[in-house]
Amino acid sequence: MFDYETMTPKQLVAELDKYIIGQDEAKRAVAVALRNRVRRGRLPEAMRDEVSPKNIIMVGSTGVGKTEIARRLTKLSGAPFIKVEATKFTEVGYVGRDVESMVRDLMNAAISLVKAEMEKNIQAEAEKRTYDRLLDLLLPGTKSHHKEQSEEDEPPRISLLSENEEAQESEEAVIARTRAKLLERIKSGQMDDHKVELSSKGGKGGSIMPGVEVFPVGLGGMGDGPDFSDMGQQISSQISAMFGGGKKKVVSVKRAYNILMQEEREQLIDQDAVIEIAKERVERRGIIFIDEIDKIISSGSNKQGGEVSREGVQRDILPIVEGSMVNTKYGMIDTTYILFIAAGAFSNSKPSDLIPELQGRFPIRVQLEEMSVAMFEQILIKPQNAITQQYIELLKTEDLFIEFDESAIKRIAEIAYEENRLQENIGARRLHNILERILETLSFEATDRGGEHILIDATYVDRELKTKEREANDLGKYVL
Repeated sequence: MFDYETMTPKQLVAELDKYIIGQDEAKRAVAVALRNRVRRGRLPEAMRDEVSPKNIIMVGSTGVGKTEIARRLTKLSGAPFIKVEATKFTEVGYVGRDVESMVRDLMNAAISLVKAEMEKNIQAEAEKRTYDRLLDLLLPGTKSHHKEQSEEDEPPRISLLSENEEAQESEEAVIARTRAKLLERIKSGQMDDHKVELSSKGGKGGSIMPGVEVFPVGLGGMGDGPDFSDMGQQISSQISAMFGGGKKKVVSVKRAYNILMQEEREQLIDQDAVIEIAKERVERRGIIFIDEIDKIISSGSNKQGGEVSREGVQRDILPIVEGSMVNTKYGMIDTTYILFIAAGAFSNSKPSDLIPELQGRFPIRVQLEEMSVAMFEQILIKPQNAITQQYIELLKTEDLFIEFDESAIKRIAEIAYEENRLQENIGARRLHNILERILETLSFEATDRGGEHILIDATYVDRELKTKEREANDLGKYVL
């Protein structure tokens, strides 16, 4: 995870360049927007409140990199980040997701982010406590010193030491050595399949009472009310706590370790601190990527039914982008300084077709380039996660070694460009479709062809694609 607060715009663009070909204008705009968040934080408080985020609209057809830029931002930003689709929302008064849910989702993402960071700091202590509890389950007669247990309830003590060893040492030393030997077995995995009896807990850090499920009623369009998204889980946890937890169950040591580890993490982490830090990060550094924003533009002057609802969604998004207080289960969230990045193909519309008030809240507009043959060639080989390299590594797991020469790369790029021109333009996604067709036979036969080395050139590409085209035509005779 990178921390964009220490990265310059040039460094941010350099990181994006490792995965995204071209689209320099979009990458620069995003890098500057992120850096401006850092600059704002360094201003005097009076001035800081006057500086609002410079929200961005990215315009470009499908498959040109809009979503990939958003995905990479998630890894680079180190800030709470979510991607939502504008088409998933409905206007207040209609059944469906209200637009305020995007802020609640962002807060949930921030909670997960902060908890993950805190878990790293308490990992060692959580592991120690977890192993102590596992030893208590496996050797109930040798409770660790921090556990309390009445003598009358104490089961017979189990020892891994010989009688001579026990006779020569005090009881405390015998217990310590027994637990130490068993701990070695647990850590080495020798005890993974051994069964232990575990009590499920209600409330904080535990599971809800078995057999009880509560399904909250959907309250679509109730954006101004409280957050009911986790009502079912909360009620179930309260019922479980009222009845003193759950029932005992027998699980493997490996499974018990995971359950107990999660409980100990929950116990060691200050939940109030998590919420406070997450809330501050959302309000100061949060980023929401709204995809397909062009799909909520009304198409024409005669607005009826769904057309009205689309414009209604825009009007519902407006106050959140402008800055408003949104109610979540963690408290009220101020959206004033959240950075919004919108994206859309705008094939049948343009950004100026959005309602004027919403347009004004996205002052930066970036036009992404259409994919060319040269860009396709670069996409196939240059990024760290290049799709040709992905296929090479996948087949290598079966000891089948393939190699793409320059003629194959050029031919695949040319075919992708031509198919996008003649059929629906799906941008770089066309490359995945073509490579699947080229490598389908090899992928199917890989387990039987281990040890082979295959060079994929332009001739191989043409032969495989013609074969697939012929098979598709033959199959078409039987399709009504």
